[in-house]
Amino acid sequence: MVKITFIGAGSTVFAKNVLGDVMLTSSLHEAQIALYDINEERLKESEMMLHTINQNCNQNRATIRSYTDRKEALRDATFVVNAIQVGGYAPSTVIDFEIPKKYGLQQTIGDTMGIGGIFRALRTIPVMLEFAREMEEVCPDAWLLNYTNPMAMLTMAVLKATKIKTVGLCHSVQVCVPDLFKGLGIQDDYDLNDFQWKIAGINHMAWLLEINYQGEDFYPVIRQKALEMALPHADAVRYELMRNFGYYVTESSEHNAEYHPYFIKKAYPELIERFAIPIDEYLRRCVAQIAGWEEQRDAIVHNGELTHVRSLEYASYIMDAMVTGNSTMIAGNVMNHGLITNLPTDSCVEVPCLVDKNGVQPTYVGDLPTQLAALNRTNINVQQLTVEAALTLDRDKIYQAALLDPHTNSELSIDDIRHLVDDLIEAHGDYLPEYH
Repeated sequence: MVKITFIGAGSTVFAKNVLGDVMLTSSLHEAQIALYDINEERLKESEMMLHTINQNCNQNRATIRSYTDRKEALRDATFVVNAIQVGGYAPSTVIDFEIPKKYGLQQTIGDTMGIGGIFRALRTIPVMLEFAREMEEVCPDAWLLNYTNPMAMLTMAVLKATKIKTVGLCHSVQVCVPDLFKGLGIQDDYDLNDFQWKIAGINHMAWLLEINYQGEDFYPVIRQKALEMALPHADAVRYELMRNFGYYVTESSEHNAEYHPYFIKKAYPELIERFAIPIDEYLRRCVAQIAGWEEQRDAIVHNGELTHVRSLEYASYIMDAMVTGNSTMIAGNVMNHGLITNLPTDSCVEVPCLVDKNGVQPTYVGDLPTQLAALNRTNINVQQLTVEAALTLDRDKIYQAALLDPHTNSELSIDDIRHLVDDLIEAHGDYLPEYH
């Protein structure tokens, strides 16, 4: 019997996507689904919602149960899905944005890189290591499917510090080419089935390395159409990166604006409007989600007619492939053991992976174009030092991670960065362990 444990199941909409997909997958119809969250109200709401989908879409074949004891939820699991957010919108996300603002440092999302990404990782890694060690005790053979950001840092930490089989999952690769074609206004001109493409790099900064249409290189068409787009527009940052470095990046412009030192700059405030950079976007998004939850609750939790359509999320496809042996391909975040040869071997990379009964098997990529590897390394530096800080509790590693962050060090002095780190450590209080 397949047992699927969902950690952070109070993320009701995401639980619907992943576990709704599970119940629509024939090999997983009869799965045992274990739900765990520290928010018991949201946990109960997610359970109610999933029971409805189980009844309406799966003939009540799945067994669904909520747990308040995490170790018991994990016991004998085949797969564990992680979707936690340590500290939530308040206080932690607010702290990640508001304290840097006092130093003149602006952010857009703050969940993957930058000072916000560093501190989200420092809050989350200890919690993930706790339940990964519980997994070593009660389900040592389970696969951990991590969906929580900052993806590369968290996945790297678990793979370095525990024996748990882990892959990091994001949806930016699946939607990269469709969204690119939509942005260029050519989505109705072509059938995507006539294209082949290759994507690799690091999470949120993987690169569309090749794209061919009926055997011919399609990149010249993409680059030309991108140059013709009038500014400002929602994908302006990615097009500007492509104009200067030659390739399209997988994650959104709002994210990439803060992964690089070129776009959010006090000395060039006009860039914000020119490239349509949504400062404080994640704060606004969180506020809107919280305010809209009452309406969503009725539509999702208390709707007895609720159904589900299988999504593009990788989780159910991975589980099906491992259970049945029917192979699938995913973009997975894994340790770089010779996969991308001009990136550090102990970094976390996002590459095509074959999945079957043998698990997640990453594919060899080789060298990235020199300029792309260089851009990736600016983020990998920060990721590695943040993980080292979390694993060693060495405060100097936090300073060093922040000092090497491309956006932070392009805006602030060394002394200000160190003071900012100190202020954030103090503000997050018990959400962080004690650093020495």
